[in-house]
Amino acid sequence: MAKSGTGRPSRAGAVRRGTKGSKAVGSGGQGRQALEGKKPTPKAEDRPYHPAGKAKAARERYAAASGGKRPPGTRSSNERGQDAPRTAPARRVKKADDSEIVTGRNSVVEALRAHIPATALYVAFRVEVDERVKEALSLANKRGIPVMEVMRPELDRLSGHDSVHQGLALKVPPYEYAHPETLLDEVLAKHKTPLFVALDGITDPRNLGAIIRSTAAFGGHGVIVPQRRSVGVTASAWKTSAGAAARTPVAMASNLTQTLKAFKARGVFVIGLDGDGDVSLPGLDFAEGPIVVVVGNEGKGLSRLVTETCDAVVSIPISSGTESLNAGIAASVTLYEIARQRSS
Repeated sequence: MAKSGTGRPSRAGAVRRGTKGSKAVGSGGQGRQALEGKKPTPKAEDRPYHPAGKAKAARERYAAASGGKRPPGTRSSNERGQDAPRTAPARRVKKADDSEIVTGRNSVVEALRAHIPATALYVAFRVEVDERVKEALSLANKRGIPVMEVMRPELDRLSGHDSVHQGLALKVPPYEYAHPETLLDEVLAKHKTPLFVALDGITDPRNLGAIIRSTAAFGGHGVIVPQRRSVGVTASAWKTSAGAAARTPVAMASNLTQTLKAFKARGVFVIGLDGDGDVSLPGLDFAEGPIVVVVGNEGKGLSRLVTETCDAVVSIPISSGTESLNAGIAASVTLYEIARQRSS
């Protein structure tokens, strides 16, 4: 066995690697290149795998084949202006579809009967046809509404997975609201006595639909809803109105209190409905003049600012066993009384 200079026997494989003819052992020598940093990133057109590099290579091939000419519709970098700032391409913004979907066989048939301005009727593929499906198809064909047969997964997606569509769905476009003072101008221009209903925090679309229906039945000229914290004209409201929403305009106020003040400045009397009102409904002596009836929230009633804005707060006398009236019913009773006094 070979001995080392110290007199100890040497072992094969015990030679220390990297000590002769190589970099110094240690992290400094091994990581020296990483510490020097990377080179500047080449331009996009100098990278052959980049789309700009591929386009440059294509131009060069075209120039070599055509004697130095550039492809039609391209410009050199000097013509484009190398120092000119680049403008990002315009992105097409996809608008959200505000349309609503009425689902269920009974609901779809009732909506079509009410002449809701639907844009499409969706029918599930191989749906079980009954009398409601037949009537829905017949009404859609008579009104020229497109009928689309779709697979059930697609109908599930359109109607929402929590909704039971029963193989039928109706697409209803977003409602186009009027401006409150525009409605007032139109009524005054026709030399009529204005009668409007304003909603203060109504959140149930069925109440809105019922109020629209009552407004149309008792000679009202429109309904005013606030922009915030209030229900809008949804598919459910369309259906509950039984078609009255098609002939009774609904206006949207950005600020209900300011809108009521603007109406007051133009001679319109504002009354609010509240169980603790200081005026009883049968005792109204101002029904023949221009009126806005304000109906409060189903639970909280009129808000403080709206109450302070009202010219009078009116109560409807009811039996002691009944706590209160539904917002839609209260509006209907008040509108009936106003119409009765005006007609007499």
